[in-house]
Amino acid sequence: MQDATLKSITATVQNGVAKADGKFWITETDIHFAPYNKDYGLGPLKIERSSISKVEKCLGKGAGILPITSDAIEVSLLDGSTFQFIVSNPNELVVLLSK
Repeated sequence: MQDATLKSITATVQNGVAKADGKFWITETDIHFAPYNKDYGLGPLKIERSSISKVEKCLGKGAGILPITSDAIEVSLLDGSTFQFIVSNPNELVVLLSK
């Protein structure tokens, strides 16, 4: 049985200068991201919520260096890796993912 979706939005995953728009959704156990254009190699992603060490707001960057928006979150994992997503209403997602 698949977990119920708690939240589903359009988001942009960011990895350095590479970006991809797609569908971002949260279930009780996982975070998912499915890019609309699969040719970029930036997904799909499935992050187990139990592997998250913290979620916080961050700056979305243009060209990987210039801050262009404060509507972004960074998901840090227990293994030290991080994922950044440009999203609408980042405060709501920080609260939801910090539960």
